[in-house]
Amino acid sequence: MPGFTRGLALLAASVVFLGSGRPPATERYDIDPNHSYVGFSVRHMMVSNVRGKFTKFSGTIELDPQDVTRSRVEVTVDAASVDTEVARRDADLRSENFFDVARFPTITFVGKRVEKTADGLAVVGDLTLHGVTKEVRVPFELSGPLPAPQGRKRLGAQATFRIKRQDFGLLYNRVVEGAQVVGDDVKIELEIEALTPAAAAVDSKG
Repeated sequence: MPGFTRGLALLAASVVFLGSGRPPATERYDIDPNHSYVGFSVRHMMVSNVRGKFTKFSGTIELDPQDVTRSRVEVTVDAASVDTEVARRDADLRSENFFDVARFPTITFVGKRVEKTADGLAVVGDLTLHGVTKEVRVPFELSGPLPAPQGRKRLGAQATFRIKRQDFGLLYNRVVEGAQVVGDDVKIELEIEALTPAAAAVDSKG
């Protein structure tokens, strides 16, 4: 009977683990928006790049320090926080012509898996933009983790990837003197810094 009891205990532990959807021994990092950057650039009139960023976003990283491929990431961006430093252009981007923030207030990314590649690491996940969800592959570089104040840890990640805005239903464009005003390829640049929760925050939840 002792062996049977141990078997039941192991089975119960397995059910809990599989049901949780979270790898064991992961560390949670919360994105620090004050030290992170979510930006983009797109061709204008086929001759230059217009750059912009989003100023409001949040997210978490579940890092497995023993096996980074078991890590997870989720990010939510406030679409209305788009900022290209030109008020009229920002209003246009928020309108039905582009992001249509009244109907689609957020942009989200949910990572499904992390892969090791010949060039490093890449996270594959679902990007939801303008109400359309597409799988994207995001190569990234990881820095840290390193010690931070209050017994916390700090993690950094840098990524650059491209999407086609028409894949997400962002179809608006105009042709002026034979040139498209807005290009289809959008370059996305991420500079992410994240921290584990402060010890007091962890204790209060325990």
